[in-house]
Order: sequence, then structure tokens, then C-alpha cells
Amino acid sequence: MDIRSESVGDPARFRSFDDLLRGLRALPPAPTERGRVALIVARGDGGLRRALDRVRLEPGKGIPGDAWGRRARKNADGSITAMRRDVAELLANGQPVALAGDQLFVDLDLSAENLPPGTRLRAGTALLEVTPKPHTGCRKFSARFGPDALRLTEELRPLNLRGIYLKVVEAGELAVGDPLTKRTV
Repeated sequence: MDIRSESVGDPARFRSFDDLLRGLRALPPAPTERGRVALIVARGDGGLRRALDRVRLEPGKGIPGDAWGRRARKNADGSITAMRRDVAELLANGQPVALAGDQLFVDLDLSAENLPPGTRLRAGTALLEVTPKPHTGCRKFSARFGPDALRLTEELRPLNLRGIYLKVVEAGELAVGDPLTKRTV
């Protein structure tokens, strides 16, 4: 799946805040200890989003081919973003979830209570760490999924509905469908 991201989503698909809250409450609880990688996305030139089946992750680098790697100044704490797949689907409401701008979409509880900064995750054969950098929505996120999607992620910030930042601690391979396991530090 390759898609071109547009700066504006489909306003007909934007959900109201109350509808989003109802949808969020209807989602089954996300796994807390062991989940899985549902989608890997590289953000290419010109807004191209490319779904990848498998990647090789290295410390100090993001997803191969992703826009983060083309930045002049790179901070490893912001190299990879992850968002819960089911939350992304709720917010996207039929639009491609890759428009959110994240590189990993996962089935795992990303809340601050479950995954505080410093928590490590075995992802395929790679080891990732949750960074303290807050992952907040932006103007593009609001334009693609609506102002109430951004409001929901801001008002319920401890749940990390907008997602989290990760960095690579140990190199390894990661593929769609691979387990994502919380490690005790």
C-alpha cells in the first residue's frame, strides 16, 4: 500500500468529540504485556506513505527510508513514533491510518501508566525504548482527522492516544505481525 498524504483529510469523515469518546469506550482493552506490530510505514519524499513488510532497525536511526532520516538535525528520542492501531482506525474513520504520520501501528496499550519513559519493548528481534519526548498532535493531524480527533488526544493525554516516541536500543529485524513484548528493566 502506497498512498500520498494530503494536507487535508475528508471532512465528511471527521467524527465529533462525543462520537469519538463513544468509539473509544467501545474498543476492547489493548494488551498490556504482549501485543503485535500491525503496520510499518515509511514517510517518503513528497508525502508518500509506503507500507513495509519488514525493516532492519539500528540504534540512532529511524525506519529505513523515513523522512526522519533525512533531517539535518536528528534526535534519537524522536526517531520512531508508534500509535495504537485500533485508535488510529477510530480517528481515521475509513481514511488510511498511515495519514497519521506514525511509523508503527501496534496492538498494545501505549498509556503512560503501562509504558512510562524508559520502558523497553522487544519488537521482533530489535529492542526499543519509550522516550520521554511527548508525542502530540499537530496542525496536519487535525487537518486530516478533524479538530475533535486532536482534542480527544489532548484531553486524554495520559492514555497516549496520539502515540509515543521510541528509539532503537539494540539492532534487529522487525516485520508486520511480529510480537511486541514489554520488558522488565
